[in-house]
Amino acid sequence: MAVGPQGRKQDREQDQPLSGGMMNTVLRRGDRVVRTAPPHAPALQEYLTALTASGFEGAPRPLALHEDGTEELTFVEGDVAVPPFPAWATEDWVVSASARLLRRYHDAARHVPFDTGAAWPTDLSDPEGGTLLCHNDPCLENLVFRDGAGHALIDFDLAAPGRPVWDLAALAFYMGPTLPPEVLAESEFARAEVLHRLSLLAEGYGMSAGDRRALPEAIEQYNEVSRVFVKSMLDQGNPLFVEIVEQAGGWPAWERVKDRRSAWLEEQRPAFLKALVA
Repeated sequence: MAVGPQGRKQDREQDQPLSGGMMNTVLRRGDRVVRTAPPHAPALQEYLTALTASGFEGAPRPLALHEDGTEELTFVEGDVAVPPFPAWATEDWVVSASARLLRRYHDAARHVPFDTGAAWPTDLSDPEGGTLLCHNDPCLENLVFRDGAGHALIDFDLAAPGRPVWDLAALAFYMGPTLPPEVLAESEFARAEVLHRLSLLAEGYGMSAGDRRALPEAIEQYNEVSRVFVKSMLDQGNPLFVEIVEQAGGWPAWERVKDRRSAWLEEQRPAFLKALVA
């Protein structure tokens, strides 16, 4: 879609920055979002267009890809939680609603082809691979809610082939929240009951027995993949990640928390399995 220089100038005067993005500059321009396009944008836009055509309404629809390296997508109306998270975002219903949204997405995605030869990002991708295009980053900032229900997934920049259980592990990682008690107590999720929220996730999604058994180990894998991802962002000098790690006391302090989380997740695997499979 071509936009003339004058139209672009007038549009810029109405741009509204959208908060919550960790890796991208995102602006709202009326009924659309203007953002930096990822390197694999042509393949991703083709996929999202086919996803919408399949009848799935829970994702942005691509509108344009510009030569200046930006892209335009439809703006999805609804509630999105960004840090510091509002109280509603930490409630149990959000876990169930998010799991149901992921199930709707996966059910649709199974029937939508994607370019297997494209350079899909590996930053948060499933190390075991798969045939489904997983979202890979279903954190609160990338979920849109309406009237107490999960309405849409946004920001598919890190989407890549994987197993459905990988997205569920990511959801548990962000919203379980699968944190050691001492870390949990200092977070917005201080009142969360981890095992109960894992059960809500499994029930909301309608997880199979096999995926329930695979989920604890997948969560551990996601924890390690996220560690490597954050380190790579620091090495690249990403200012948002640099700020977050500095607020945590620097990389050594961040690493200690990650090490503690890794050890705790391994210790809790039997309890997680019991909560999921019993």
